[in-house]
This record gives sequence, C-alpha cells and structure tokens, in this order.
Amino acid sequence: MAKKSTKVSPNNLRAWREYRGLTQDELADLVGTNGSVISLLESGARGLSLKWLVRLAPPLQTTPGMLLDHDPNNLDNSILEIWGHVPDTQKPQAREILTTFARKNRA
Repeated sequence: MAKKSTKVSPNNLRAWREYRGLTQDELADLVGTNGSVISLLESGARGLSLKWLVRLAPPLQTTPGMLLDHDPNNLDNSILEIWGHVPDTQKPQAREILTTFARKNRA
C-alpha cells in the first residue's frame, strides 16, 4: 500500500498573497519580479531568503516573520487589519506597546 503524501507548505507566502487578494503576477509587479518567481517561492522550489522576506512583507502588509510562521487565515483578522493600517513610521511604537501587554500577561 502506497503512503499518501501530505505536503506541508514551506512558508505562508501563498496564504498571505491570497489573503490580500493578489495574484502571483500582481505581487510580482509590486516587488519587481515575475509571477513564475513568486510561484517558485510559494512552493519552496526556490528558497524564501531574508532578502525575499524583506521585499515581500510590505506589499502583503505583514512582517517577514509572519510570512514564515503564521497563516493569516488562522489568526485574529482584526489584529491583522489594524496592523495593516498602522503607518510604517509608527510600527515600532505599536510593537513596543503590544510587547508591554504581552509581558504583563506572562507575569
């Protein structure tokens, strides 16, 4: 009996792209590449390096770490939407505020 293969996505790039309503070609245009490269990155056939994470995160309104660690469909969307509307210049301050709340809950 052959084993059924369940391929796990190497990252959440496709989920974030679809969550933001973008095609591979649209995302590619935003980061200065082509749709076939996005396809390779999504499938894991091409490594999602730090360079790519840093390029892809802003148009997807997320952070590089979120692309690797979190499927947007499994997160509280209200937080994602709020974060997407925080200006880039204020994100460090917002992150610090959230970190403070997280520390208080661990104590």
